[in-house]
Amino acid sequence: MMKLIAYPLTVIYFLFFGLTLVIFHPIQWLYLNVFGYQAHKKSVSILNWFLMRCLNLLGTRFSFRNPYTIPANKPLIIVTNHQSMYDIPPIIWHMRKHHPKFVSKKELGKGIPSVSFNLRHGGSALIDRKDGVQALSEIAKLGAYIENNQRSAVIFPEGTRSRNGYPKPFKPTGLKTLLKNAPSALVVPISINNSWKLLRYGKFPMGLNCHLTFDVHEPIPNEGSHDALIEKTEAVIKKGIVQA
Repeated sequence: MMKLIAYPLTVIYFLFFGLTLVIFHPIQWLYLNVFGYQAHKKSVSILNWFLMRCLNLLGTRFSFRNPYTIPANKPLIIVTNHQSMYDIPPIIWHMRKHHPKFVSKKELGKGIPSVSFNLRHGGSALIDRKDGVQALSEIAKLGAYIENNQRSAVIFPEGTRSRNGYPKPFKPTGLKTLLKNAPSALVVPISINNSWKLLRYGKFPMGLNCHLTFDVHEPIPNEGSHDALIEKTEAVIKKGIVQA
């Protein structure tokens, strides 16, 4: 029965989702080209708040739990597991004061209203997963960018999303590159749960009544062995994942 109800609700959701992306595309262009970076950044934050409200149409709830006072004047490397594209709006909204930038596949840099524009012009790294040299070069640039501007990079070290909530092993190369190029950054691990359930039936229809949780763990200084730091970060994140 829930799957049958999901069909019409998913159509309504996609209408609002698409409309939101189309409306905010020219807003982003205007804010960036007329008012500059800070205005553009605010428009992106508000866009992602609206994208979360679109998901509320499916009964989606969000809990973003951060018991730590994370300084806004230091670069951050936000490391998290990856379960769906719906991981992204809550991170952008709730971590907005840290100016999150993403390590993203280059295919997302074109063809998607609002999303592609922000990825191309907002400071994120667009990588070619078939070209290791290009990918590491772009990640290195992102690391230097957050180091010099006290902003944050978001990376999903699994490399691809989990389709059932079970975390995949970390691929450490990209994260090591960020750590090397942002030596003063704090590493902020986040455990994400249940966003994969939005795609439990595939891309259509969407899953209903999902409770997405984001648990921010204690920040870790970028000190000592990068291998040991990555191992510790992975363990912390996986401990917070509910495997259901």
